[in-house]
Amino acid sequence: MSIPICPLMSAGSSMEIVCAQEKCSWYLKNYKTCSVYLLAHNAALDIKEKQSRLKK
Repeated sequence: MSIPICPLMSAGSSMEIVCAQEKCSWYLKNYKTCSVYLLAHNAALDIKEKQSRLKK
């Protein structure tokens, strides 16, 4: 299993920085992912839902 890239530490950097996993306050152990990914995913779903309502 590869360690995911940290979206917060990698933003604006020329190098990708790996996730510190349990050592990071943004890491959600139960989901084995960064909470930033979950926030972005949920926001994308919300936008998609709003767009589909506008089309009706």
